[in-house]
Amino acid sequence: MALNVALLRSSFDLVLERQPQLTPRFYEILFSRYPQVKPLFGRRSQDEQAAMLQEALVAVVDHLEDASWLDDTLRGMGKKHVEYGVTDEMYDWVGDSLLSTIAEVAGDDWTPELEAAWKEAYGAIAAMMKAGAAEAS
Repeated sequence: MALNVALLRSSFDLVLERQPQLTPRFYEILFSRYPQVKPLFGRRSQDEQAAMLQEALVAVVDHLEDASWLDDTLRGMGKKHVEYGVTDEMYDWVGDSLLSTIAEVAGDDWTPELEAAWKEAYGAIAAMMKAGAAEAS
C-alpha cells in the first residue's frame, strides 16, 4: 500500500484537534444518509460505539506503515462484521459518510489532494475488511 502516510496523519491530527469526538458526527451523517443501517448498531450504546470506532481509526492511522498489522487486523474486523449483517455495499456507505465527516471538519483545509489520499486509504481499508468478510462467508 503506497499511501501518503504523512498527509493522512497530519490531516487526521488536524481533524481530531478541531473535533476530538469525530465519530458521533460520522454516525449522524451515516444514519441520515443510510437509515437502513441503524438497526445494525443496537448491541452497544451510541457513545460506546462511537468510542470504539474512534479508537479503531486512531489505531489504523497509527499503523499505516505496518502492512501486516493492517491486513491481520482489518481482515479480522471484516470477518467479525459479517456476524453483524454488514454487506459489501455498506462499506461504500461508511466510506462516503466517513470522508464527508472528515471533509466537513477539515473545512477549507480539505483539498483535492487530501480527498484523493483519504479515498485511497479508505479503499485499501475496505478491501482488507471485505477480504476478511469473504473468508468468513
